[in-house]
Amino acid sequence: MGTEPVHGLMLRMSIPLMFSMFVVALYNVVDSIFVSRINENALTAVTLCFPFQSLKISVGIGTAVGMSALLSKYIGAKKYDKAEKVAHNGFILVMINYLFFFIIGCFARPIIAAQTADPQIIEYGTTYLQITQWFSFAAILQFMLERLLQATGKTGHILAMQASGAIFNIIMDPILIFGLLGFPEMGVKGAAVATVCGQMLSCLIGIVLNIRINRELGLSLSKIIPHWQTIRDIYKLGIPVIVLQSMGAVMSFSINKILIGFSSTAVATFGVYFRLQNFVFMPIFGMNSASVPIIAYNYGARNRERVEKVISLGVRYGIIIMSVGTMIFWLIPEQLMSLFDASPEMTSLGVVALHIMSLNFPFAGFCIMRGAAFQALGKSVYSMNISLVRQFVVIPVAYIFAKIGGINMVWWAFPLAEIFGTSMSLVYSRRIRKQIISKL
Repeated sequence: MGTEPVHGLMLRMSIPLMFSMFVVALYNVVDSIFVSRINENALTAVTLCFPFQSLKISVGIGTAVGMSALLSKYIGAKKYDKAEKVAHNGFILVMINYLFFFIIGCFARPIIAAQTADPQIIEYGTTYLQITQWFSFAAILQFMLERLLQATGKTGHILAMQASGAIFNIIMDPILIFGLLGFPEMGVKGAAVATVCGQMLSCLIGIVLNIRINRELGLSLSKIIPHWQTIRDIYKLGIPVIVLQSMGAVMSFSINKILIGFSSTAVATFGVYFRLQNFVFMPIFGMNSASVPIIAYNYGARNRERVEKVISLGVRYGIIIMSVGTMIFWLIPEQLMSLFDASPEMTSLGVVALHIMSLNFPFAGFCIMRGAAFQALGKSVYSMNISLVRQFVVIPVAYIFAKIGGINMVWWAFPLAEIFGTSMSLVYSRRIRKQIISKL
């Protein structure tokens, strides 16, 4: 990482991560495409459930990141007994997290009813949320199993876990939703069942991989004994990630509440945008993850030239890729909406929404790639601050715009919030250049 040409190094490290994230984004989009074929209310119901899906991912990833960081630290220090303790207490946290989401599933109906009065949407949403929360154990455990592989340097197997579940879900979605190949027609319930079955398959593969190739951790059911200091240490590292990741769920829930005041079509439109934007953001998230170790390595080696080159190149890649995404959203919005069987009303609303909200993509590309530098240089709090400000701007601005300008004004809250985030990122970038990079 200290001598290979930067362009080739970034691409070599980014592409596998991009592909992995693309697979995850793909099955979320395909899931929604098939659900939209039931009717618009079904898509709206799944969109209303999305914040709780995001929250589950946030808690799962945050806890797994805390465990992985502590695990890597002990493995690096050759303290294998402590590493074993961390790994086994990670499984205890999976059970604690699962209990929390099981309880959310028990309150699925009032949660959905608090967002809409439409009885069909409530019924669809209750069914989907109950199934995905009551059977979420595999999804939460999957994050932990992925991080166990990552902490021991076996990252190549993570894609096998993710891809297997995603492909299974994509295949089973139409079969269970529409009752193909002799299966009963299950509708929205079928989409939820396909999702949790895909997660169970990924989890099962993760268990097999960890037992067979992660022998140094000595995984055993008999060793799953609570050690409260270890649990506290895991959460100490993981809670900041959980908070940061959860802001997206809070934002989605709040925007859904604002949009449902206009119509269920507005909520469905926002759901379509959110899923489509994942395709644009995934390559950048992959490049962000790849850039962090490259910058950190060269920072440790005090190679100022390479640090600056990686940061600069990453930002350029980020802006270019995201600008292409904006162009796609502007050039073919009708075709994108048609993937989700959009009605004329939804298409008309969606074209305006995609045009306006996609304007934030280049700014987001800049912020995400600058965030890699902040994290690599030990200033991850900067990224957290930017994310928090972005969410705190978008929610009140969307509410105010909804009151004074109508539905199409709401979409402008997203580019405006991203401009705020970019301004903060520029300020922080100057600060790290002056305080850290210039001293290398």
